[in-house]
Amino acid sequence: MELTVWGIITALVVGLIVGALGRLVVPGRQNMPMWLHLLIGVGAALLGTVLARAVGIATETSGIDWGELLVQVVVAAIAVALVAGVGRRRSVTH
Repeated sequence: MELTVWGIITALVVGLIVGALGRLVVPGRQNMPMWLHLLIGVGAALLGTVLARAVGIATETSGIDWGELLVQVVVAAIAVALVAGVGRRRSVTH
């Protein structure tokens, strides 16, 4: 896998979309800055691709890989819920 400027830009855009979709899936209000959603989204996009490949979902097709995207959004939603829950718990105890 070759790392290019276009690949980095694509990863950031996909990460932003995955992070936003993950945020929409989690019920309630998440008091998190947008940069954290981007960071979670990029991480979820990478981890989601690895998980999708591990379970046999095609990740290198000519169009949109819906199965891979679904895995990425689920990973992002779990991460958003965990981070929002940790932030909420931390603010309640202090």
